[in-house]
Amino acid sequence: MSPTSRRQFFLTAAAALATPSLAPGKVTLPMRTAFIDEGDFNILLARSNTERWHTLPIGQRIDKVAHALRGRPYVGFTLEIHDRIESPSVNFKGLDCWTFFEICLGFARMIGWRRKQHRPQDLLAEIERTRYRGGVCHGNYLDRIHYLAEWFFENEARGIATDITRELGGAQRMKGRKIQEMTILWKSYRYLRENPSLRAPMAESERKVAKLPVYYIPKSKVAAIEHKLKPGDIAGIVTHHDGGFCSHVGLITKLSSGKNHFFHASRDKKKVIVDSPLSQYLHRYKKHAGAIIARPLENANTITDTATYKRNLRKLGG
Repeated sequence: MSPTSRRQFFLTAAAALATPSLAPGKVTLPMRTAFIDEGDFNILLARSNTERWHTLPIGQRIDKVAHALRGRPYVGFTLEIHDRIESPSVNFKGLDCWTFFEICLGFARMIGWRRKQHRPQDLLAEIERTRYRGGVCHGNYLDRIHYLAEWFFENEARGIATDITRELGGAQRMKGRKIQEMTILWKSYRYLRENPSLRAPMAESERKVAKLPVYYIPKSKVAAIEHKLKPGDIAGIVTHHDGGFCSHVGLITKLSSGKNHFFHASRDKKKVIVDSPLSQYLHRYKKHAGAIIARPLENANTITDTATYKRNLRKLGG
């Protein structure tokens, strides 16, 4: 290759890295924007291989990843990575409550698919599968599931997790909740701030979420069911305040004492921590009303057929 051709090659490659890639029906951002940091991913992957995490049940795999991420800094709004283009993303440098549980679940699912080699793109694929309606991101901010209650419905319809709240006992339906956080606090969200045309359809999406049949366990009844929880269960913290059904989310982990504890990216502590048992955590704050619980399912339960997914969603009330 001549010097001129070589220079042109590298200029073209650099341009490709700097420009979102386009594919039929899909827009993605460059890896340096969508995935931070690959070094931490490789360290975690090497440990999972050495300790053979893939041989464990899904809940225990999630728990292993969570403990490996313990102490990581809390950073808010890590999903707001571009002004216009929505893309699956991972950030190991800073986690909020949603990305903490989501990365733990995604990594656990990724290693559950036996491959010769796992790449960052494989984790992004799992994030896409759980973060977006129907498991697909087309580059539109409205593709993303913005409310945890809807996440429960969506991912149950696709065989990724199942809402066990009513099975645990003491659950009651939440009614009359106004879902409006995204549209009221639009200035806090980069995409909504930069794209006013998204706000009206976001409000319509919120009206649909408000109609979902959401059941929760009041915090006065959580202690009675706490022993039924398992490591890797996803615990949504239901709030008394209007705006959304849930204000926070984390995982369940079991300590050597045999007690189940709430494991989350804490905004107060500025890092990922193992907190008190879930019932105690709920009683610590007046704003907390109770909890909703989802249990992750093994990869083999994943539903990829669109018709089946939509049929399941209708049955669930979504």
